[in-house]
Amino acid sequence: MTAVSEGGGAPRPNLKRLVEFLPLILAGIALGAPTMVRLGQQVWSMEIGAHGPIVLATGAWLLWRRIPAMTAEGRPGHPGLTFLAVALSLPVYIVGRAYDLISLETAGVYGFGLAVLHDRFGVTAMLKNWFPLFYLGLLLPIPGWLLDEATAPLKLFVSALSAGLVEPLGIPIVREGVTMTVGPYQLLVEDACSGLNSLIGLIAITLFYIYLLRNAGWRYSAFLVCLIIPVAIAANVLRIVTLILLTYYFGDAVGQGFLHVTAGLFLFAVSLALMFAIDSVASRFFKVPAEAR
Repeated sequence: MTAVSEGGGAPRPNLKRLVEFLPLILAGIALGAPTMVRLGQQVWSMEIGAHGPIVLATGAWLLWRRIPAMTAEGRPGHPGLTFLAVALSLPVYIVGRAYDLISLETAGVYGFGLAVLHDRFGVTAMLKNWFPLFYLGLLLPIPGWLLDEATAPLKLFVSALSAGLVEPLGIPIVREGVTMTVGPYQLLVEDACSGLNSLIGLIAITLFYIYLLRNAGWRYSAFLVCLIIPVAIAANVLRIVTLILLTYYFGDAVGQGFLHVTAGLFLFAVSLALMFAIDSVASRFFKVPAEAR
């Protein structure tokens, strides 16, 4: 299946347009560059935020591709609404920066960016070109307390399912919540193994993929979106089962060492490949336009 560019025959941004937007770009860099550095150090270097650089690059590309359409359709936004957005965003940014709260700091930068776009193009143009703005919102880090609440049921589910798959293999395993005793080893299903990490990245990449295939129609797109969670959970159950087997047969050093990280990266790639494979097969049964295949 070949992805169709969402831009169609729209004119591409040229050098003159780049010069017009240069002051805004420089202002955005001055405000956002320190936050990007902190995101790289605190979030993107961990598995939970590994999708960040990909979302930033692809989201910026999508937004830049929509600038000509937004310029043609847009008109300057209401100054009062722009001022309100800035007045709300800057204090959030300052508090997040001052108290080392990366979620608030990033939200402040994101809100300020939306305020600038509103001032330039107005609400109507932003609503018509909503997806790049929503997609870039996936860069916002999830607060720790919300992450704990979200992963708790998922950790229990994948733990129970993984233990159930391992038991028939004759491996001695006892599960208590998210803690599993495998032979002489005790394993804890942490956030890194719970599936939420892969789920966020998988949602981002799949949404990007679906957006480029928007001619497929909303029903087919909704079908693919509904498969994201089952695919992510299945991949993470496979990951935990693999780590259990590695730990039982080769020891804790192997299971929790280098292979623990590479297993996560490999299975994330497997999840994407599975989504693309499902898309390739399902598109033969759905009424998908020929140009979107």
